Amino acid sequence: MDWSIHDDWLLWMKNIHMPELVATGCFTHTQLVRLLDTDDHDGPTYAAQYFAESKAGYNRYIEQYALTYRQKTFDMWGNKISSFRSLMQIVQ
Repeated sequence: MDWSIHDDWLLWMKNIHMPELVATGCFTHTQLVRLLDTDDHDGPTYAAQYFAESKAGYNRYIEQYALTYRQKTFDMWGNKISSFRSLMQIVQ
């Protein structure tokens, strides 16, 4: 992300965006982590993790909400951020 939006983006993620995604009922909780040991000259790098009870919850999010929230994010921040999805499974 661009340094110019860092503080506002961080507040938005923690106080608005992540709680909204949990409120969909598709996710149980979230976690936001900052990547260290990265070149942050152009801006910091974060990983937002969303935890679902099952793959069905994730699939419901993709089918019913993903496009809307991607558009809201773009409307808010434009090209000052970049993002991608990775689906992961906790191995116990």
